[in-house]
Amino acid sequence: MKMHFLFPFALLLFFACQSAENQPKQTVQMPDTPGNPQPVPKQEVKTLDIGAPAPDFRLPNVDGKYYTLQDFKDAKALVVIFTCNHCPTAQAYEDRMIALTADYKDKGVAVVAISPNSPLGLLPEELGYSDLNDDYGAGKLRAEYKKFNFPYLYDGDTETASLQYGPVATPHAFVFDAERKLRYTGRLDKSEKPGTANAEDLRAAIEAVLTGGAIAEPVTKTFGCSTKWGWKSELREDADKEWAKQKVEVSKIDVKGVQALLKNDDSKKLRLVNVWATWCGPCVREYPQFIEIQRMYGARDFEFVSISADKPEQEQKVLDFLKEKHSAVANYLFSETDKYALIEAVDKNWNGALPYTVLVEPGGKIVWSYQGDVEFLALKRAIVEHPMMGRYY
Repeated sequence: MKMHFLFPFALLLFFACQSAENQPKQTVQMPDTPGNPQPVPKQEVKTLDIGAPAPDFRLPNVDGKYYTLQDFKDAKALVVIFTCNHCPTAQAYEDRMIALTADYKDKGVAVVAISPNSPLGLLPEELGYSDLNDDYGAGKLRAEYKKFNFPYLYDGDTETASLQYGPVATPHAFVFDAERKLRYTGRLDKSEKPGTANAEDLRAAIEAVLTGGAIAEPVTKTFGCSTKWGWKSELREDADKEWAKQKVEVSKIDVKGVQALLKNDDSKKLRLVNVWATWCGPCVREYPQFIEIQRMYGARDFEFVSISADKPEQEQKVLDFLKEKHSAVANYLFSETDKYALIEAVDKNWNGALPYTVLVEPGGKIVWSYQGDVEFLALKRAIVEHPMMGRYY
C-alpha cells in the first residue's frame, strides 16, 4: 500500500519541479509594502556609455518580487526601458512596449521596465495627463490596467539604479548584449503619437544584437519627460506654498445659478461639481482630493467647482473650512432653504444623499456621477480619458 501511494506522489513531485524550472527566474517573494522615497543628494547624472557593463540592481516588481540582473542571465539580449506612470510620452509608448515584448519573447530577448522617478520630485501640476502619480502603488495599478507583459520595477525610493544608468527622460531605452555590454541607448522610435510608429529604432538595435550586426546609430536623443530626481523635492514644496497663498472665497448661489452651473454653457471646459457640507463626514474627509484633482488638471480644459449644502447662515463656517483646505476654486454656498430644489437643479437622478459629484461637459451632459465617497481612481480615469482631455499631447 505504501509503495502504491509513494509512486504517484513522487511522479507528481517530479513534474512539479520540471514545471517550476521552466518558469521565469525570480527571487523570493518579499513583503508587499508601499515605497518609502528618500531625499537624494543633488549630483551630476551621466548616461551609461556604449560598451559599458550593465549595472546590477535589486528592485521590487509591482507584484512584490525583487529582481536583479541575474534573473535575466539566460537572455541573449536585455532591454531596459526607463518609463513612468504620469508622463504623456511614456504612456504613448506603453502599447509599443507590450507589442515588442510579445514579439521577442521567444527569441531570447528579456524586457524589463524601471520607474526611475522619485515621488518627492513630482508636482501635482505635472500629473495632468494621467490618473496616477509615480509611487510604488501607482505602478501596480498601471501594470494591472495595461496588462504589462514585462516586469515593471520601482526605483523611486533611492534611485540607486537610475543614477547608474542615467536615463535623461521617460521613456529611455538601453539594449545590452549577451555579455551585458551596452549596445544601444536612446529612443524607441521617432514618432510619439500612438499608431504612427512601432519602436523601429529599438527593434533595429535588438535585431543587430541578436544577429551580431552593427547598430547604425547606437546613441540617439530621447524626447520625453525629464527624470524626477529626489533632490527636486523643494520644487514640490514651493508649488504647495504658492497654491496655499491663493485667495479662497465663497459666494452665494440660488437655484437658477445652480442650474446655469450644471448647464455649463459659460465655459469650454469639463466641469467637476461636488455638493458637500461641513457636517458631512465623508464630504470633509474626501474634499482635499478634489483640490488635488484641480491642481492636476486645472491647466487643461477642466475646472472643479464646489457647492456647499450648509445652511445659508453658516457662510463663515463654510469659508473657514475652505480656507483650511486651500480651496482656491469657484466655491458656492446654496442660498435657499429648499434642499430638494437644490437636488433637482443638480441632477434629477440624485436621491439627495451627500456627498454627490458630477462631471459635466459644456452644454450640460453629465458624463460621470457618483453618490457617496468617491472612488478617485475611477474619477481621474473618467477625466483623463474623456475626449476633451486625453493621456497624450
